[in-house]
Amino acid sequence: MSIVSTPLNTNLSASIVSDLDSNATSEDNVRNGATTVYMVDVDNSANAAVTYVKLYDSTGPTVGTTSPDMILKVTASARKVFVFDMAGIAFTTGLSFASLTAGGTAGTTGPTSDVIVKVLCS
Repeated sequence: MSIVSTPLNTNLSASIVSDLDSNATSEDNVRNGATTVYMVDVDNSANAAVTYVKLYDSTGPTVGTTSPDMILKVTASARKVFVFDMAGIAFTTGLSFASLTAGGTAGTTGPTSDVIVKVLCS
């Protein structure tokens, strides 16, 4: 699924990066360089199993090999919004992410059904 970046009219120069079918294939460098993440909204309601959204400070991670910089766990059949403080979380190289059925670094299997991931970043 392709990534959609929607610019917001704010002083932050913020955008919402949306992936309506996040899976085990990494969405690479979604902001074309360094970015700060303020919020991640993960909708895992279509899946009967836990999903782990892995965020990488990398322009092209290898899923299953590259260590994620952050892992967000979302329970089965649920939606969860992760909000970070006003400073956000800095990704100095580039922001990439993938959704998997296993936590940690290992794991290359994506969820059975669509996972919707939206990232508020600048």
